[in-house]
Amino acid sequence: MLFRQFWMEWKLYTRDRGAMFWTFAFPVLMLLGFGVIFRDSQGPQIRLVRIQPTQAGAFEDGFLKALEEQHLKVEALPPDRAEQEWKEGKVAVLLEGTEPDWRLRVNAYLAPQGMPGMGLVQQAYLVAQARALGQGEPRRIPFTVESPGRVKAPSYAAFLLPGLVGLNLLSMGLFAVGMVNVAYREKGKFRRLAVTPLPKWVFLLAQVLNRFLIAGLATTVLLVAGRYIFGIQNQGSVLAFALVVGLGAAVFMAMGFALSGFAETTEVYGAISNIAFFPLMLLSGVYFTLDAAPKWLQQAVQFFPLAPFLRALRGIFNDGASLLAYGPQMAILAAWGLLAFALALRRFRWT
Repeated sequence: MLFRQFWMEWKLYTRDRGAMFWTFAFPVLMLLGFGVIFRDSQGPQIRLVRIQPTQAGAFEDGFLKALEEQHLKVEALPPDRAEQEWKEGKVAVLLEGTEPDWRLRVNAYLAPQGMPGMGLVQQAYLVAQARALGQGEPRRIPFTVESPGRVKAPSYAAFLLPGLVGLNLLSMGLFAVGMVNVAYREKGKFRRLAVTPLPKWVFLLAQVLNRFLIAGLATTVLLVAGRYIFGIQNQGSVLAFALVVGLGAAVFMAMGFALSGFAETTEVYGAISNIAFFPLMLLSGVYFTLDAAPKWLQQAVQFFPLAPFLRALRGIFNDGASLLAYGPQMAILAAWGLLAFALALRRFRWT
């Protein structure tokens, strides 16, 4: 009976082409799109707009050479056009003037690109000055780009892939589980099931097993895409990675069951689930870190369910860390799972 119910749930799911697309195809498209855009692990090249001087000085060539060595994309524009692009917000860093009256303008709205660009311009200027004064080639501190675990220097795609795994599990738990249960209750399916010989535990367990299968398949599809498109793969234990994914899937499904108990209709549940989904997606580090956020916010999100899950998943996947190294994160995730499961039992009803 359990297998038949499981098979029926699977057929119902596979007939929904929209659900199949959002579960399997959309995360791969996100990985492909962002992975190609930010394929260089050092980030996109910073554009520096320089107003063409009326007369170039002797220091000019050395300064331009030093700017090129900093991997800046230097573009010289006439004053009118440079000012127009600045007013339109297209320029992050604008360099004007000549030696010794250089001046830099940094666009406040493009500070994430402008401030690093300003630092590179300042470094290039100091290098050019040292060469012009005959002090020889300045000594630079060598650097490498590598992951925190120093196992492999990952690209942005390697950072993004675990984030997409977590986001996919969260969306399945909140929408594929919670929304379906609200729809079943709203349409009276639960009420009809209650008078059939089908035990309730069989119905619920079949749903859980079906979602676990979907979660495993969706994660596998993402891993295969990451391996063969970007050459990234799990650096840690496969068993540890699978255990974290399984725990995350269970927690997010429990959250979906719990939230479904607070809604009478799918419209109400859509609002409730989005209140939970969007803050978790934006604040948990799916696409980027919160380094620029206030310290209290960075610390607070570590107690949300998705943030510790992603931290553990990235530690294992990118750095080859052991599961024990992320014991506190697993404890936080398990606590969320127990709380959500208890709430789901308390709020669940057939009618």
